[in-house]
Amino acid sequence: MASSSSSSRNWVYDVFPSFSGEDVRVTFLSHFLKELDRKLIISFKDNEIERSQSLDPELKQAIRTSRIAVVVFSEKYASSSWCLDELLEIVNCKEELDQLIIPVFYGLDPSHVRKQTGNFGEAFAKTCQRKTEDESKLWRQSLTDVASLLGYHSQNWPNEAKMIEAIANDILAKLNLAPSKDFEDFVGMEDHIANMSVLLHLESDEVRMVGIWGTSGSGKTSIARVLYNQLSRQFQGRIFIDRAFVSKSLEIYKSANPDDYNMKLHLLRNFLSEILDKKDIRISCLGAVEERLKHQKVLIFIDDLDDQVVLDTLVGQTQWFGSGSRIILVTKDKHFLRAHGIDHIYEVCLPSQKLALEMFSRYAFRQNFPPDGLIELASEVALCAGNLPLGLKVLGSYLRGRDKEDLMDMLPRLRNGLDGKIEKTLRLSYDGLNDKKDKAILRHIACLFNGEKVSNIKLLLAHSGLDVNIGLKNLVEKSLIYVREGIVEMHSLLQEMGKEIVRAQSNEPGEREFLMDSKDICDLLEDNTGTKKIIGISLDMDETDELRIHESAFKEMRNLLFLEIYTKEWYQQRLTTRKSDQKKEVRWHLPEGFDYLPHKLRLLRLDDYPRRCMPSNFCPQNLVKLQMQGSKLERLWEGVHTLGGLKKIDLKRSIHLKEIPDLSMATNLETLDLSDCSSLVELPSSIQYLNKLEQLIMSGCSNVETLPNGINLQSLDTLDLQGCSRLNIFPDISTNISVLLIKNTCIEEITSHLCLMNLTVLRIMNENFWKTVQPLTPLMAMLPHTLGRLFLSDIPSLVEIPSSIQNFTKLDILQITDCINLETLPTGINLHHLYTLNLSGCSRLDTFPNISTNIRQLLLQRTGIEEVPWWIEKFTKLTYMTMEKCNNLVRVSLNIYKLKQLTAEFSGCGSLTEASWNGSPSEVAIATDNIHSKFPIQGLDEAFSYHPSYYQRKVGFTFKFLNLDPEAILHNQSIIFNSMILLGEEVPSYFTHQSIGSGESLTNIPLLHTSLSQQFFKFRACAVVVFDSKPINSGNAIHIHVNCRFKDRFGNSFDSSGQLHDFYTPMTDSHLFILDCRIPLNDVNAPLAQGNYDHVDMQIHIKKIWQGPLYMNDSKLTFNGWGIRLLEESSSLENRLSNSNTIPHVCEAGEDNLVNKTEHREECVETTVVKRQRETGSESRLREAPLKKPLLFPASDTQEEHKTSL
Repeated sequence: MASSSSSSRNWVYDVFPSFSGEDVRVTFLSHFLKELDRKLIISFKDNEIERSQSLDPELKQAIRTSRIAVVVFSEKYASSSWCLDELLEIVNCKEELDQLIIPVFYGLDPSHVRKQTGNFGEAFAKTCQRKTEDESKLWRQSLTDVASLLGYHSQNWPNEAKMIEAIANDILAKLNLAPSKDFEDFVGMEDHIANMSVLLHLESDEVRMVGIWGTSGSGKTSIARVLYNQLSRQFQGRIFIDRAFVSKSLEIYKSANPDDYNMKLHLLRNFLSEILDKKDIRISCLGAVEERLKHQKVLIFIDDLDDQVVLDTLVGQTQWFGSGSRIILVTKDKHFLRAHGIDHIYEVCLPSQKLALEMFSRYAFRQNFPPDGLIELASEVALCAGNLPLGLKVLGSYLRGRDKEDLMDMLPRLRNGLDGKIEKTLRLSYDGLNDKKDKAILRHIACLFNGEKVSNIKLLLAHSGLDVNIGLKNLVEKSLIYVREGIVEMHSLLQEMGKEIVRAQSNEPGEREFLMDSKDICDLLEDNTGTKKIIGISLDMDETDELRIHESAFKEMRNLLFLEIYTKEWYQQRLTTRKSDQKKEVRWHLPEGFDYLPHKLRLLRLDDYPRRCMPSNFCPQNLVKLQMQGSKLERLWEGVHTLGGLKKIDLKRSIHLKEIPDLSMATNLETLDLSDCSSLVELPSSIQYLNKLEQLIMSGCSNVETLPNGINLQSLDTLDLQGCSRLNIFPDISTNISVLLIKNTCIEEITSHLCLMNLTVLRIMNENFWKTVQPLTPLMAMLPHTLGRLFLSDIPSLVEIPSSIQNFTKLDILQITDCINLETLPTGINLHHLYTLNLSGCSRLDTFPNISTNIRQLLLQRTGIEEVPWWIEKFTKLTYMTMEKCNNLVRVSLNIYKLKQLTAEFSGCGSLTEASWNGSPSEVAIATDNIHSKFPIQGLDEAFSYHPSYYQRKVGFTFKFLNLDPEAILHNQSIIFNSMILLGEEVPSYFTHQSIGSGESLTNIPLLHTSLSQQFFKFRACAVVVFDSKPINSGNAIHIHVNCRFKDRFGNSFDSSGQLHDFYTPMTDSHLFILDCRIPLNDVNAPLAQGNYDHVDMQIHIKKIWQGPLYMNDSKLTFNGWGIRLLEESSSLENRLSNSNTIPHVCEAGEDNLVNKTEHREECVETTVVKRQRETGSESRLREAPLKKPLLFPASDTQEEHKTSL
């Protein structure tokens, strides 16, 4: 009978580990303790205290104050009398204090511990020789008792990581610390808790304050609640203060001064009553916190903190609280934390797109991914929520139970407005801004400047009186905007809230400060209803068919500062290959009498402007940025204007532009972009006065023959003359250029007297430039050794690259392409900074380049290279290599598999066959042995178990063999891949389960004997996809993933989504897209390994990737069927890499046969299929391919398996 109830005891530790340090301290124990820390489980750490013959009093006290003892039996455990004394004390605590015990058998047979036999028994006998019979008997009984308890046997687990995770979860359950069901749909909560555990540093006795900071709706409060629930038991006093607690405490002081002393006392009295669990506490001064709590270990959460008085009154100083106390402050205003001297701050970032979709699916569909046929719709709804957890929850809950038609009907409403609950929450952030100037800056960003550079915003608002520098900092600290790489970003829902605030200013658009809605703007400009209240207009022309502007439309808008009439689709429309798909060009209707634009304009953007010249009365003196892309302008304006504030002129694609005005007064101009102004003949001499000009971009100015010479633009950094096909003399306009681009010009030489010592990037692609026998030698002598990037092309006289290339020690990109006579590269050099080498089109180059081992991208298509050599293994940083159309390539070394992050393309290599990958038997053995020693499978599986997204993001052998036989490739055990693209019109017979026609679902697939007893459920899938055309300047790109629904014979099911695979192909034929899939059987998928599922249904999802303006992906996709093949870890090669074929099993030490003796099976798959169908009585709707004894090879996960153990 226990002398005291475990529930009433104040345990100091959650876990006491008993172990032999010699066996497990630096292996199992270190990983185990780290996992406990991640899960906020408090464990006793002995810090390697010196051990003697008798049990240390400190250890004895630690044992008695621990809720659970984890006893790690290892080979030398019985050799230590110290360990045995610990065990004896643990058994006593089990009897006296209801302490729980979890035995772990690390590399031992539990029966050897229980019966004291084997090597363990021999060690135990030696230890007993120094003890009395009574002492030995007590030890023996303790070993037998503990080894008979339910525990964990390491030999029954595929790796330590999975066993450790299971033990930690078991401990959580025993401590009643399993995550609350209230937050089970909050995907990623475990990662937040793990990150917070680092900042909390619970092992330390210091008093620590930690901040949780993030935007409204990001999940801060949810994280805080979970933390509070898990940590509360470890503290003598605890309190969670939310806005309701503060409001109730201060209710009677509504009209009082915010700094009222009595109000603070009242707040403090309620606080102490709650944390000390005492009523009617009497206090007379604000120092009562320190008086009452300085000797108590307390846990204090203050949620939604926005009041400095509350912070200072309740948790003003860390010395007010006892050692080990933790104070967690949750706020959207970082300033509160910094002002209070808090350095440990956790920023709650938004979930990734994949996690957001999973979170939305849990709220909307009660599963991890959308149901069949709803993935694209669900993705768009999740996009409407902007990945904000609050938005995902509100929209998901709102849409729960609705069918596809309902969802389709609701989408327009979701796109065009905020849900009331979301808006109310976000509005609190806006209303919480104390300064009207900060609110104004937020509205400017929401309506005009989201995604703009900070520097541009400061320039555009320079004379607004809004204190922009301070205001932007305030908005960042309050999580209303983010600044990343100098760009201001506002969450889409916050942006919509800001727009709603502006719309609410008036029912009449002309009475608002900003206009963003196309209908409002078009009506206002046509009806001439604008007023002086309008300061900004932003019209997306892609949202309207025509634009009619009244001749006096802008005359009443005297305060208009920002006018944008733009088209995002300008370039895409002109890249579209089919006329039927082209969007009708928006028509401008400007009356003849239109002659006025407001004089205060600072930003003017008029894409596709239809006039030959700007209005005659236009005064540009206040302009900061002028952008007129694709206009019909022939000239801007007459005369000289004061343009002291003008920073940027962008006239790109104004193909009728014939002259540039006098810019002598634009002394602060930094960028002049005239690209594709094909009618422009010259630049004015006034350009010599632009000493702050940094970028002069004239690519595509095909009629320009000369540029002003004899000047030196002091700040010019970039000069782009690509496509200036009539330019024949190199312009001597600056000695400070660092980026020089002179592709496709008539320039024949760079004069030797020209000083280009600052040059870092040089692009020369012009046959006229190269006339000497050794064309690179004089150029190399002229260039500075600090050159970083060199792009050369079409040098017919180039036979070898001079060894002087090694002098360019800063070179990071070297591109020498289409040099058809290049045969030789220098040897014995190593360009340490080189990460991209492009030798495409050098058709006589027959040896693999070896000028740097630091290369990350290697482009060798259309070269004469014959072999990928064994020393490819030295290119340890290589992530991408293409050898497309290398017709002489006959052999690829298997050492390529040592490059664990590689994506390689071999399409169109006519001489490459399946045999090219086999090599000699000795080389195969060496390669696979090296893979085993350097990249253990177990370690990589471990990494993927913890971080599934790492696999897809970081590691992946992707091959394209467009000319090889699919069956031969798939059955070649030497070829290991993550994804593969082949040409073909039907699913190969290798895939044993295939769809009928173009069906997206496969049902009632019998699971293999060990499918759910491994670390991963593994299978390969193949989809047949046809593209009808190839987009200009691009190829076709798609996402593919497979969702699984596991079922048992009672109708129970479990859903799990597969990882996403991306594919790209420049071709239009029928393709086989083959992907290796794995679903980790841990975390959210743990029920799979624990259930009795015997069948699986699968559904494939294929979606085109739209790649933006330069990749107009307008081809049509046709899906012609798919198939899958289930995989076991049973191939000869994979067994060599990892000999782990037993299933995880919680052993019960009361039985002698403790090891699960699952036999390695290589039965015919066909037999298994038939047998499962008989057992379940189900009729498979699958078309079975001809089956033989299965050839099961290492799949794409082998790459992940090559990573070392975590």
